[in-house]
Amino acid sequence: MPPRMGNGERPKNNKNAFKNLGHVLKPFKAYFILAIICIIISVLTAIIAPRLTSELTSGVISNGAQFIAQKNAGLDVAFNEMLEFKILNFTINVKIFTLGISILIIYFVGLVFGYFAEIFFVVKITDRMGRDIRSDINNKLHRLPLSYFDSNPYGDTLSRITNDVDTLCQAFQQSGTTLITSIFQIIGLPIIMFIVDWRLTLVCFISIPLSMIILVLIMKFSRKYFMGQQIKLGVVNGYIEEMYAGQTVVKAFNAEDKTKAKFNELNEALYKDNWKAQFLSGVMMPLMVFVANIVYALVLFIGGTIAKGLPAAEATAYLAIIITFVIYSRMFNNQFSRIGQVSGQLLMASAAAERIFELLDEEEMEDESNKTKTLDNIKGDIKFEHVTFGYNPDKVIIDDFNADIKAGSKIAIVGPTGAGKTTLVNLLMRFYEINSGKISIDGIDIKSVKREEIHKVFSMVLQETWLFEGTVRDNLCFGRDDVVSDEELIEKATEAHIYHYISTMNKGFDTVLDESTTISQGQKQLFTICRAMIENSPMIILDEATSNIDTRTEILIQKAMDKLTKGRTSFVIAHRLQTIKDADLILVMNNGNIVEQGRHEELLEKKGFYADLYYSQFED
Repeated sequence: MPPRMGNGERPKNNKNAFKNLGHVLKPFKAYFILAIICIIISVLTAIIAPRLTSELTSGVISNGAQFIAQKNAGLDVAFNEMLEFKILNFTINVKIFTLGISILIIYFVGLVFGYFAEIFFVVKITDRMGRDIRSDINNKLHRLPLSYFDSNPYGDTLSRITNDVDTLCQAFQQSGTTLITSIFQIIGLPIIMFIVDWRLTLVCFISIPLSMIILVLIMKFSRKYFMGQQIKLGVVNGYIEEMYAGQTVVKAFNAEDKTKAKFNELNEALYKDNWKAQFLSGVMMPLMVFVANIVYALVLFIGGTIAKGLPAAEATAYLAIIITFVIYSRMFNNQFSRIGQVSGQLLMASAAAERIFELLDEEEMEDESNKTKTLDNIKGDIKFEHVTFGYNPDKVIIDDFNADIKAGSKIAIVGPTGAGKTTLVNLLMRFYEINSGKISIDGIDIKSVKREEIHKVFSMVLQETWLFEGTVRDNLCFGRDDVVSDEELIEKATEAHIYHYISTMNKGFDTVLDESTTISQGQKQLFTICRAMIENSPMIILDEATSNIDTRTEILIQKAMDKLTKGRTSFVIAHRLQTIKDADLILVMNNGNIVEQGRHEELLEKKGFYADLYYSQFED
């Protein structure tokens, strides 16, 4: 088997994550523009409202001062029907009333457009983005060579599909509109603040460099911990998946304490990165609030100093400006605080995006859309010519391999572990590409046709059984595109000696196989053998197909295999040499080379490598 990569290796391509994300969001450009428009309107209402509040405050103070002055002078306060009206014996100033209603309308408009911004951004963009990314990853996995899965832990790949995509989508849902709103307010607020009073605006600008320094420093230090958190989460998931699948071995070897200790070690590493990331992002908000409070104090101090030097009437009006500026400065500094608050989610999204797009940027199998040649009416002549292959360039497994196999032959491939038996079949199926040489089927170079064409002419029964959650019928007919009749199912299931077991199930072929179904390893193997029979391809590959079946069942299966392979080119990878004595040709492999070939009796007479392998299986 090819080497596996260690868990938790850092992604190598982390520069273009959000550039790639932009391509993912491109189909939702219209919704994104609508969301931006709604956010801009919402921001404008938030900026305009305090200005009107200033005028309202100034009017209330002015009218109040005039009312008190007239009362103190002993004058009657006349009711002016042009400027005031009464509601329930309360005298209401028309200007103040109009301003109040206008402010309420503006806030309501901001609320409505803010709601629609969330709808467009969260529902129309984020949810669909998550759907499309998962679809892209699923399609990508089908285009990746097997070498990717050999060199990357399954748990880590699964974590990218689930945890990383969820993290990215949640960050967009919770922080997307907040971030964009804050950016527009940081741009828009200084403009209106400068119009109101440029001196107090300059005071507020003191917070910008301080806030930016805090943001940049904390994000710089915390980013590696957020990346480490996502990577270590993939490692933990991979370890859990591995240990869960191997529970029988864990219990058989009393390794529970050992696996618990290893899990605790991985879990502790995840906890430490998570704690450091959350601590650094959490300290950002208090620091932003501290900077904001300094600015508030300066605004009040300098504003009060300016008002002190003005005439009484102007000072009263300036007081309203100071109040407005306190509101604006709070809004302005709050945007940095909000950015700091969502920075943790943004860093997690960045780390998740890097891992997602590293997977999507993985090198794919060769594009074969331009290949139109098909494998029709295959006889089954197969030829290996000077084939060389290694999972790593510096370690050759198959070296200058040659073989000429005639149609209808039953070819047994035997040899010690690591001799290259399964690798040879993987090359024939084009699961891996050869380094040099040529493999042909009926004289057609397999590189000149699509992989799916090659896969169509072979049925495979592997040592590792695979059944998915679904009905017995779905599992058995997995390799067929057409409808398989019950008569054919019964016939093939009988030949595979699995029909009796199926007939004992509650719903026969319509019984659903799931985690609660009790089924032995041998029965699983019989299901996969029956699946190959139903697929009915012109050639067949049996990779240790009877290794998990008891001796009595093995004899029955052997008879079924003889019937299945009759007239078909078949490759049988076998460890039990007793099962391949009737093979037309036995290829004996060692260190990637054919060291012997011939029929069973011929090879025994040579008293060479095969004879040693064969007789060693009968030694006590």
